[in-house]
Amino acid sequence: MNRSSLPRKTRNQQIYYAAMQTASKQLSCALSKDLRKKYGKRSARIIEGDTASIVRGEFAGVDGKVTKISIADRGVNIEGVKKEKLKGEKFDVYVHTTNIILTGLDSGDKWRINKLEGKKATAARADDKPRADDKPRADDKPKAEAPKVKEEKKDTKKATKTKTKKGDNEE
Repeated sequence: MNRSSLPRKTRNQQIYYAAMQTASKQLSCALSKDLRKKYGKRSARIIEGDTASIVRGEFAGVDGKVTKISIADRGVNIEGVKKEKLKGEKFDVYVHTTNIILTGLDSGDKWRINKLEGKKATAARADDKPRADDKPRADDKPKAEAPKVKEEKKDTKKATKTKTKKGDNEE
């Protein structure tokens, strides 16, 4: 085997013949300058509902929401990005993530936002914690209350025991 073909084979396996799990991880996108300043990161995983703008290719300049993500096609479909067949039928075009910049993030995925902010992904965010002045929200889980312990009042008078000749105790 020729040594010069090994890097090419490895690269092709990583890109074109990657397993679905590996290909899924490769669907990350560059962040816009505003989002870079906010989160301190250059890229993030793209999900449906994010707002993106296409910067290279046939559809450069198009902005819109991400409607579909295809791992098999290694791309993302954005609102308004369609091509027309000869018969007039329109179909979705998948744009590669290297040609896209994320301009707005869908904040529905709290795990992803926590990870971008640099917090532990499982930690609760500050705005999710109930405040004292807030009423309970519909999405709050009911908390199990600790059983109330009844305090028994003790008599202030101390009983004194005296022994009699029979050995019985009297109070």
